[in-house]
Amino acid sequence: MGVTLVIAAVIFVLSLAGGYAPRALAGKLSNKALEDLTGVASGLLLTSALLIVVPEGFHVAAEVAHEAGLDQAFVYEPVVLGFTILLGFMVMLLLEGFGIGHAVHEEHHDHVEGHGHAHVHHPTSSTVLAVGLSVHAVADGIAIGAAAATGESSFSLLVAVAVILHRVPAAFSLGVFAMHEKASRGHRELLMFAIATPIATLLSFQLLDQAAEKLVALALLFSAGTFLYVATVDTLPAIHNPETGRRSVRNIVIGGLLFGVLLVIAQQGGLLE
Repeated sequence: MGVTLVIAAVIFVLSLAGGYAPRALAGKLSNKALEDLTGVASGLLLTSALLIVVPEGFHVAAEVAHEAGLDQAFVYEPVVLGFTILLGFMVMLLLEGFGIGHAVHEEHHDHVEGHGHAHVHHPTSSTVLAVGLSVHAVADGIAIGAAAATGESSFSLLVAVAVILHRVPAAFSLGVFAMHEKASRGHRELLMFAIATPIATLLSFQLLDQAAEKLVALALLFSAGTFLYVATVDTLPAIHNPETGRRSVRNIVIGGLLFGVLLVIAQQGGLLE
């Protein structure tokens, strides 16, 4: 529980810092830098889903079957485990379809020289964006809580790092939107977003830590589905944009493959359980 509390606290602090960063870095951080960070983080999240969360979900399901003496490889049929991943992806897709998804599709344009910050033309208010991001933040919290419930500290830390690195660009984007709202409303929206994942992390850990391990396996695979959705959908607009497409693909590949290679090396070197 101690490690989980630390992770929750770190996520809260970094989310707030990312949200308030646009005010402090107005005119200093380019849109290109934010796009690059989002691309690399998406690649990292994709690798986390496919090389960390999915294998761990199947591993837990296999361990439960072995401990129960079942005459099958997994406690659930493989198609059920795969369907759980699909379910996580579809839930995020439905949320996005109903207008409460997390994706940020705003266009950034530089102000007239001398204004010192970027002007944002966006189709929705920061409140709607904050709600959408917070819903996704809850899914992040479930992923971390489920990882922590496995009892493997290295695993939960890897998942937490992936979530944190992907939340920074999201928090920054929300902070940009919040700058165009009243100060009090902007503060509330940033706080709602920052606290969503820590609360979901602690609650899901408490519930899953006491639950049957086979439910932990399902929670992990569901989370993997949400990771896959976020990692792919976040970058599609940039990939389809002729001006940013190649750079976006490059960033995703760099982030994904580099993290993947590091994971393989760490695994082979016995640094990961």
